[in-house]
Amino acid sequence: MSGKIEFAVESEVGRLEAVIVHRPGQEVANMTPEAVERALYSDILNLVAVDQEYDELLGVLQRRARVFEVRDLLADILADASVCEPLVRRLCAAEGASALADELLTAPPAELARLLIEGLPLRKDNLSRFLSRERYSLPPLHNFFFSRDSGMVIGRHALVGNMANPVRGREALLMEAVFQHHRGFEGRTVNLRTLGGDVAGAAIEGGDVLVAAPGVLVVGMGARTTRQAIDQLIEHFRREGATQHIVVQELPPSPESFIHLDMVFTMLDRDCCLAFEPVIMQKHHFDTVHIHIEHGRVVKIEEEDNVPVALAHLGLDLEVLSCGGHGDEWVQEREQWHSGANFFALGPGQVVGYGRN
Repeated sequence: MSGKIEFAVESEVGRLEAVIVHRPGQEVANMTPEAVERALYSDILNLVAVDQEYDELLGVLQRRARVFEVRDLLADILADASVCEPLVRRLCAAEGASALADELLTAPPAELARLLIEGLPLRKDNLSRFLSRERYSLPPLHNFFFSRDSGMVIGRHALVGNMANPVRGREALLMEAVFQHHRGFEGRTVNLRTLGGDVAGAAIEGGDVLVAAPGVLVVGMGARTTRQAIDQLIEHFRREGATQHIVVQELPPSPESFIHLDMVFTMLDRDCCLAFEPVIMQKHHFDTVHIHIEHGRVVKIEEEDNVPVALAHLGLDLEVLSCGGHGDEWVQEREQWHSGANFFALGPGQVVGYGRN
């Protein structure tokens, strides 16, 4: 890596300069029907098809930005013994598998990075293990290719996700280690778990965090991000002492297509967004709350009609495009179910979405 990358994300639609990705690999190929529900999947993915689609996405990203594979970044930091051993022991302890640490630490950095992502196969060296239906002593990270969930950048800070499901906890620990220890990155890493409060109930994932403008966040509150975590986010900004606005959008608890904010609301340009109307635009159907933090204290918390109205009050006037068009709720619901509101901006007015929408 030549030249340090500084954490600096002030808008979802700013020009993308660098991005961390993870190419789906054997941790996806080795999914079994038994593991689908535990791994938070609704189906088994075809890795051949995934590879083809991922190549298309990667090709676009590489033409626009510096692209870093998280496995390579992990291998870099694992080459430092002062980072490697404490990290591996922490990971294993967090998963109740401390006995595996010594075995993992014998692996070279690149192989260790692979094992931490793809999983450590269960050694069938006694009767219980031989008869076990489990295939891994350290499970694969089936969801790690959703790399934004476990680590996101807000302004000059990298925020570590606090995953809603324990099966994804290792993802956040690995991303935190990369942010903190990789010499190619420069900036502060923030983990909300260190701020105190109701840590047990505090979950936050990157798919729920949208940087609308400098000092303005939109945060989804639903299945994967809780009000306790948002309270911790408020506390973080309160301690920072700067001006910060947080627009909180309540999300339906089900179905799974509403799992994150970016499934119902995304930015397309500096003056344009895409929204799933039944959740985002219907007044008071789901709560929208504006929190204003100034000089170390919360100066205002109030309800808003919806996210675009709240952002307009902050000087961000957006044209709202409707996912699935207007009027026919069945069409809207089908489009949203197929991620029709889920776009990723490479720059102002330059977005990537799904071909099926």
